[in-house]
Amino acid sequence: MKILFLTDNFPPEVNAPATRTFEHCTEWVKQGAEVTVITCFPNFPQGKIYEGYKNKLYQKESINGITVIRVWSFMAANKGVIKRLLDFNSYAIMAFIVGVFCRTDLIIGTSPQFFTAISARFLSLFKRKPWVMEVRDIYPEALSAVGLMDKKSVIYKFLEFLEIYLYKSANHIVVVTNSFKRELINKDIVESKISVCTNGVNLSEFQPQLKDQEILMRLKLNNKFIISYIGTHGLAHALTFILDCASQELDNDIHFVFIGDGAEKENLTKKAKELNLQNITFLPFVNKEEIKSYISISDVALVNLKKSDSYKDVIPSKIFENACMLKPILLGVDGESKALIEKYNAGECFDPENKISFRRSLNLIMDIDKYKLGCQKLANDYNRNNIAIKMLNIIKKTKNGI
Repeated sequence: MKILFLTDNFPPEVNAPATRTFEHCTEWVKQGAEVTVITCFPNFPQGKIYEGYKNKLYQKESINGITVIRVWSFMAANKGVIKRLLDFNSYAIMAFIVGVFCRTDLIIGTSPQFFTAISARFLSLFKRKPWVMEVRDIYPEALSAVGLMDKKSVIYKFLEFLEIYLYKSANHIVVVTNSFKRELINKDIVESKISVCTNGVNLSEFQPQLKDQEILMRLKLNNKFIISYIGTHGLAHALTFILDCASQELDNDIHFVFIGDGAEKENLTKKAKELNLQNITFLPFVNKEEIKSYISISDVALVNLKKSDSYKDVIPSKIFENACMLKPILLGVDGESKALIEKYNAGECFDPENKISFRRSLNLIMDIDKYKLGCQKLANDYNRNNIAIKMLNIIKKTKNGI
């Protein structure tokens, strides 16, 4: 079976969509599928080409048995609107042009940004092949949630129209949470064409390990209780709220480590200086090989989003990786994520952007050992390989018209 997968994020980028796509495609190759991925040259989140790459028109390589085709795109940092739209559109156009010449039995386009899915849809029409839409976020609602777009605007209404068109035109839809499935059903999408394949973790890659003493010494964080946030520093993540909490009178041994880049990184570092925070360390984006070492120094993993009904449907993928390394989750997300953490007793939950609730949960989670069994059970139940095989079976049925 030949699968053509369109995604604008792929390793060596280390964000959630890049990791999910790579691990799924790797497993599909092991199961006998021929997988071609069309992606950009790596540049996320800063919009700068990674060392060792050039933003050429076309490059072909093989990674873990996956045929990876990288195409030129206009590169922009993960902030702002106009340049990001140019980024998205340039990739989608190039992916379509190159995709025309790729032999395949089925096409997959992954969101959140619409333009990849549009490219997949047009390829399916041109090649007369079925296509699967993978929905990792509900757009354009996610844009409204971070204040980037007014729901009453003409552009928003057009994107809503486009959203429904893509859902209805797809031969099958794969979503990452049960809440997303319910939302699509509420939008009059036929339930039988929607399947849930959650995020998860590669159990062989993320395992418990001792704290990396070299990193602790370099950062001068020995004997500190470390709460780490690893990921994109964007508008959706409400990290200014965490800085406000860190400015309160906390135990002197508590230290926050923020690792990553994003649209809000500069504002966050400025605010930390203004507040004269001594219990915050900002670190740049780290590559995939280093992430486990930085997770290892953590006592607790922070997972936080803005207070918005839109985020009640999401389950951030960093939950699974940290749980697999037995790091309890300090969660500031309502909805399905909260239910998951409480079900497994894998951490403590606080009401998003509520300082009193945050302080209460922080005090409780200091007793980290009582969450380790729950973290282990959670990781085992969300084994990425099993999820990948489930999705492959869905793809096979879609290809066969079942």
